[in-house]
Amino acid sequence: MTVFKTFLKVLYRYKGTVILYTIILVFFAGFSLKSNGNGTSFVANKPRVLIINEDKEEGITQSLVKYMEENSEQVNVKEDARDDALFYRDVNYIVLIQKNFGDDFLQGKDPQIEIKSTGDYQASLAEILLERYLKVARFYLKIAASETEIIDLTEDTLKKQVEVQVVSKLDVSRLEQATTYYNFTNYCILAGCIYIVCFILSSFKEKGVKRRTIISSTSYVKFNRNLLISNSLFAITLWMFYVLISFFLIGDIMFSIHGLFYMINSFLFTICALTIAFLIGNLLQNKNAISGIVNVIALGSSFLCGSFVPMEWLPKSVLTLAHILPSYWYIKTNECLKIIEELNIESLKPILFNMGMLGCFSIFFIVITNITSNRKRKMG
Repeated sequence: MTVFKTFLKVLYRYKGTVILYTIILVFFAGFSLKSNGNGTSFVANKPRVLIINEDKEEGITQSLVKYMEENSEQVNVKEDARDDALFYRDVNYIVLIQKNFGDDFLQGKDPQIEIKSTGDYQASLAEILLERYLKVARFYLKIAASETEIIDLTEDTLKKQVEVQVVSKLDVSRLEQATTYYNFTNYCILAGCIYIVCFILSSFKEKGVKRRTIISSTSYVKFNRNLLISNSLFAITLWMFYVLISFFLIGDIMFSIHGLFYMINSFLFTICALTIAFLIGNLLQNKNAISGIVNVIALGSSFLCGSFVPMEWLPKSVLTLAHILPSYWYIKTNECLKIIEELNIESLKPILFNMGMLGCFSIFFIVITNITSNRKRKMG
């Protein structure tokens, strides 16, 4: 009980650090969630097109103009202002149909249509519309008996639309948000655990505290066990606090089976972070070095493994190097969760493997900590 009370006193002294990392998490994760939320929907806008027809308003030419007008937003611009309209994006695509286009087309001469374009995605859409009509009309030109038949067949073909049916029940937007949030907790959990646990361990190593511990009735084994339990309770409390925040920021998806695996994955990573903190705390004697260690490990892992920068944007060489870090396997699980529609034995295999890797890292750090602490005890 004495060890626990002392632990709480030391923890209270560094409460500002925990609050600081929590503020960082809420601010940056909240900003990222808002950005993701604004970019998940797509609305198809008609391109702004100016059609200049110098040919006769009849036949295949009239059909082409009609098709372009129906599938784009028509813009009227004076001749001397067309270049300015393109520059200021008042019009995306200018189509100039020259004289005798219809007659030349029916004779198989493949007349060219002059265009001017802004080169953006709306201009590309207008170009697709134009090429689609001409391609279909050229096909029917080879098999149709008359111009009227060519026009009828072309227009009937272009009227056909492909029906797209969304069969996935996966809430991609929410899962993206959950992945973004829990990826960012990599930094906060690592930094929080290492910073607080190392400072607590170093506080108990101070001469005055160490001497009082030695002359007290508390055994060394009991003292270490109480210290381990106290630090574990802090790490678990920190994890629960961050999970609770995720329910407020992300919402209903956290009540699903996907949300459960996000929480399990972050819990395993918290335990791993705790073992890393214990190893560093046993190796360090100087409190002034703790801040530098936090920056190297927490920030380094976050940048290399995809916490701040998405994994798909990182070079393969960086990701290959990141395999030696626990953060890689933690973040990789989060990335897997956002694309798995149905969680079953087959789909869970990569996730369970990644979680198993976190467990292996935790055991490895515990073994190394025991080896180093035993050597120190023998030398001391």
